Amino acid sequence: MAVTTSPYASDALPEGTVDAVVIGGGAAGLNGALTLARSRRSVVVIDSGSPRNAPAKAVHGFVVLDGTPPPEILRRGREQVRQYGGRVVLGEVISAESAAPSVDGDLRFTVSLADGRSITARRILVATGLTDALPEVPGLAEHWGHSVVHCPYCHGWEVRDEPIGVLATGPASTGHAFLFRQLTEDLTYFTHGTDLDEDTRARFTARGIRIVDTPVEEVVNHEDGALAGVRLADGQVVARRVLAVATRMQARTQGLEGLSLPMQELPGGMGHGFASGMAGTTEVPGVWVAGNATDLAAQVGASAAAGALAGAHINSVLATADTDAALHAAQGNTPAP
Repeated sequence: MAVTTSPYASDALPEGTVDAVVIGGGAAGLNGALTLARSRRSVVVIDSGSPRNAPAKAVHGFVVLDGTPPPEILRRGREQVRQYGGRVVLGEVISAESAAPSVDGDLRFTVSLADGRSITARRILVATGLTDALPEVPGLAEHWGHSVVHCPYCHGWEVRDEPIGVLATGPASTGHAFLFRQLTEDLTYFTHGTDLDEDTRARFTARGIRIVDTPVEEVVNHEDGALAGVRLADGQVVARRVLAVATRMQARTQGLEGLSLPMQELPGGMGHGFASGMAGTTEVPGVWVAGNATDLAAQVGASAAAGALAGAHINSVLATADTDAALHAAQGNTPAP
């Protein structure tokens, strides 16, 4: 469900080898780049310009910046990265792979863009985010990010007290229902072909959650285009102002196949992302991941924090590599990078 934003001013790719390339220009990527740039590392952010939260009017649950439109947060982030010498380049990565190491044995990677440009980096931070796969219900996608929501913490306050429907997609939807029940007295759960055991049915009934087992055929709109409800397979229309859907979340992996990064599946078929360890480390030396690309449930604040942690760890690893190179040069008369 990615939405491409309007192009912004794009920096030129630098010549030679940079300390780090950050693939992805969202909260995780920009905060990782900011941390590196403030440590006087040469860093380039490659941003495709298609953030996950583009349809949303505002970011919520991020202290100080709560209520700020997503484009404004990204604009400020790019400005701040540039303030410390980092570069932000608008482009689509089509390949990223290991290159020949330096003379002292340090890692090198080549990142290529769709327009034919390429850049060499010592380290890579993958912060590509994810895409949300919605159920194939006619009319659902057009309301995505507005009347069709997925996160009670991102959108819950804004839809409080509305008639809300939870369109089930799997086991995770039952937990979804209890979270949205906290926000409204009028909640309907559409099983939509998913299983719902008797214990969960009893718990729903105890909380006043209506259960509808007839499959949903389509979303119904008011004359002004606003969401009015859903039409069931038997023709009945159930009025709803908001639909909550637990999407299947899929990390954006396009162009990164050459890095051979391990993937991990979330339980209950909720999605898949890149596997990572402490500070975003991966099994591939020299490559880190941060944000929704690895933590599929992370909101903007958590993604930004993960980017900062990964950036700090990359800087630390580079500091060790710089020292190793200096020692190599001193002992073998090979020029240090």
